[in-house]
Amino acid sequence: YQRKYAYQEVSRTLCQPQTKAEVETQNFYVDVSTLSLNASYKLRVTRVENFVLQTNERFSFNATAAQPQYFKYEFPKGVDSVIVKVTSVMAFPCSVISIQDILVGLGGGTSRSGDPCGTDNPSAPQCPVYDLDNNVAFIGMYQTMTKKAAITVQRKDFPSNSFYVVVVVKTEDEVCGGALPYYPLSKNASPEEPVDQHDRQKMLEVMVTPAITSEAYVGSVLFCLGIFLSFYILTLLIACWESCRQQKRKGILAAMDSPSLDTGHARSLPDSFLGHSPYDSYGYGSFGNGSSSSAEGVTDSAGSTESSYGFAGQEQFKRRAAPAPMRPLAMAMGRWPRSLESVGGRPRLDSLSSVEEDDYDTLADIDYDKNIATIAVFYALPVIQLVITYQTVVNVTGNQDICYYNFLCAHPLGNLSAFNNILSNLGYVLLGLLFLLIILQREINYNRALMRNDTHALECGIPKHFGLFYAMGTALMMEGLLSACYHVCPNYTNFQFDTSFMYMIAGLCMLKLYQKRHPDINASAYSAYACLALVIFFSVVGVVFGKGNTAFWIVFSVIHIVATLLLSTQLYYMGRWKLDSGILRRILHVLYTDCVRQCSGPMYVDRMVLLVMGNIINWSLAAYGLIVRPNDFASYLLAIGICNLLLYFAFYIIMKLRSGERIKLIPLLCIISTSVVWGFALFFFFQGLSTWQKTPAESREHNRDCILLDFFDDHDIWHFLSSIAMFGSFLVLLTLDDDLDCVQRDKIYVF
Repeated sequence: YQRKYAYQEVSRTLCQPQTKAEVETQNFYVDVSTLSLNASYKLRVTRVENFVLQTNERFSFNATAAQPQYFKYEFPKGVDSVIVKVTSVMAFPCSVISIQDILVGLGGGTSRSGDPCGTDNPSAPQCPVYDLDNNVAFIGMYQTMTKKAAITVQRKDFPSNSFYVVVVVKTEDEVCGGALPYYPLSKNASPEEPVDQHDRQKMLEVMVTPAITSEAYVGSVLFCLGIFLSFYILTLLIACWESCRQQKRKGILAAMDSPSLDTGHARSLPDSFLGHSPYDSYGYGSFGNGSSSSAEGVTDSAGSTESSYGFAGQEQFKRRAAPAPMRPLAMAMGRWPRSLESVGGRPRLDSLSSVEEDDYDTLADIDYDKNIATIAVFYALPVIQLVITYQTVVNVTGNQDICYYNFLCAHPLGNLSAFNNILSNLGYVLLGLLFLLIILQREINYNRALMRNDTHALECGIPKHFGLFYAMGTALMMEGLLSACYHVCPNYTNFQFDTSFMYMIAGLCMLKLYQKRHPDINASAYSAYACLALVIFFSVVGVVFGKGNTAFWIVFSVIHIVATLLLSTQLYYMGRWKLDSGILRRILHVLYTDCVRQCSGPMYVDRMVLLVMGNIINWSLAAYGLIVRPNDFASYLLAIGICNLLLYFAFYIIMKLRSGERIKLIPLLCIISTSVVWGFALFFFFQGLSTWQKTPAESREHNRDCILLDFFDDHDIWHFLSSIAMFGSFLVLLTLDDDLDCVQRDKIYVF
């Protein structure tokens, strides 16, 4: 700010000259200049004690803006990397820690300011040392500091095997998050009069400790691989156990296929199984009562047995005619392996389907959800390019305030500053791939069952659509990739990349839950991805314009509330409504008939309870955003998605149990274990080792040492546990309705 400051004492450490012999005498000159009109001074030259720092030894000292300090460190034999830690009990005054090479002309220590000092001699000492506020950033690596600073230094970057540790106290605290002081001027004072900062002194402590060895890198990589590859082994063991169980079951069924058992077994089947395929029972997209809108004019297999059984707001699956590629689903049934009398008496209520069939996926084109891989590629490529550019800028400029690492546990590898934060994301990729393999194996088994006209596959259980599962597995892998990209250089603008596929995962999970009970009116891939793209668009806009922008928060809150109301209407009426010019007239008509002319309760009580709770939560989140206006908009947007997903999942579980269905052992174990893992994962997530909502210097106050293998920190543990928890959550969605695999689809409730 071009201010002038008054100091009563100034000191500088003289640059260590190059000597030819220990007894050589060298002369130097001291120039003293001042802005004061007349000043007297005393000059004192003293020998600097403890100029060379020792490994694992603490050294305390004082520094001011007019009295910078620097020390020398020499790499011991066998140590290739060290961590320079500087601490202080005082947050202010703000200071800068810099690591500078001792020799210039050897590659790593050339001045970025263009200073030619010492370049004639390839091993000349770097003189002068850049130890002033206005030039400390000219060379080497540097960080601003309040209470903590840590810089990892590698021997390969300093050919002289030594470096300077420079500490400079800044004249102002604003860069460290402090307030810019106001110095009032007296009436007779000149604007050019220097400002007295009084005793602007900082007490600091420096210690240099060896960093981890290359063996620790190898061990940590093997540990990470071992954890997640064990899930592959466990999955293989479970698959082998399941295969043995199926072989035993086939033996039992073979015994049941004897002629003496055929007649009795056939008598245990409901009439609908002996007549024709239930897929021929209902017209595609129709919602008539026992009638069909298909061209084939088939009749209702359930007869005329209608009743009021079930909870208000529940309907059962109404199947539609399969399109051409799915015609095997409409073939005649074979023999049924178990009695269905327990479900045969269950009445069927027609479900509410949408009239607008073009807006929804058919049973065939729903597999186009796999195209998420194309979206992922086009999204990830520019992200990778951007973070590589960030890392390059950090390496070239030496400015370590660009990226918000946990500097006390940031282990570099090659050009990467924090390899451990990148490695820990491997779990998302490996477990996402494992989930895709599980889905592929299930799809192969299902297709084989269709080819042999298996009764279970044709007429029982939740309709098997694997497209969204493939999309979920791919999204989990991409979350790992983009989280790794974010951790290449974590900062405010890059955080959107870490959360973008979290939005996708939350949205896809909600779509999958809805698709389970509404396979005929699930949103098309184009509509779903358009909505997710809109969410990511708002995320970008919020990151760029949302920080303290009242107008943005007003607009976003209004859009949030309106979208909540529209989605609530869509869910309540099962898609049987239109948003057009007559919407207001129809709303007034419903209010008049249901509230004025006669007071009637909601037709679908359970669905209404869910939507009321959802609206309360979403309106509360909208009000919170409008009032508080959090700086972390990406996390706020993700919280909205997670809250809605958890609410819908809880509703699904409750309605499933109220419908007389049960949760089998495997999904129950998945739910319990996944909940426990999520609890531990969130504990490590909220440790907060850094935060880009503060200045880089303030963020480093939250830095902590590694807690696992001297390589991984709390946030790495979050990566491990959250990837396992997400994988478990996907397995819950995959196996949640396995208890319905032996239940006819027209006996399965819709909610």
